[in-house]
Amino acid sequence: MNFTVRFTPEAEDDLVGLYDFLVAEDIRSAEQALLSLRKAVDLLTEFPFSCRKTVPENPFLRELLVPFGHSGYVMLFEIESDNRVTVLAVRHQREEDYY
Repeated sequence: MNFTVRFTPEAEDDLVGLYDFLVAEDIRSAEQALLSLRKAVDLLTEFPFSCRKTVPENPFLRELLVPFGHSGYVMLFEIESDNRVTVLAVRHQREEDYY
């Protein structure tokens, strides 16, 4: 079964902010980061339940670690139905939590 992945406006803003931060330093790194995040979205279309749970009380709220460079990103998402996943936030692993 394939899932449709959508982003909340806040998660889209997160992506823009992460890209803007990297592009100011190195456009090549910014493009590679986007590629890593796209691959992560591909994983969510197939296997969202393989990602770790964020809280035991809600098995549908999960996060995906996205390796990039010496650290990476974390995508917070919710499995909303049998065919839809919604990305709620995207952060660099060294940022503060999104909770």
